[in-house]
Amino acid sequence: MSTKPERTPPQLSNAEQETEAAAERLNTQIEAALASVATRNPDDAGELEAYADRIERSARDLSVALRELARRRRNTEDE
Repeated sequence: MSTKPERTPPQLSNAEQETEAAAERLNTQIEAALASVATRNPDDAGELEAYADRIERSARDLSVALRELARRRRNTEDE
């Protein structure tokens, strides 16, 4: 039995947490859209459009979060 202390992963910054949350939201939207596509229901056209809008917004949110994280990391390197 090892007596080495377990290492805890470093705490995520707010920017990292926001980026992860945005990525999870996008994944959730994509999975829901794919489930709707698999039903092949011709009456779901409006629902598919709504999924497209949600995915577009989620992707935009993720790209904003990634850029903010990159900016913060760049600023940390400069210090």
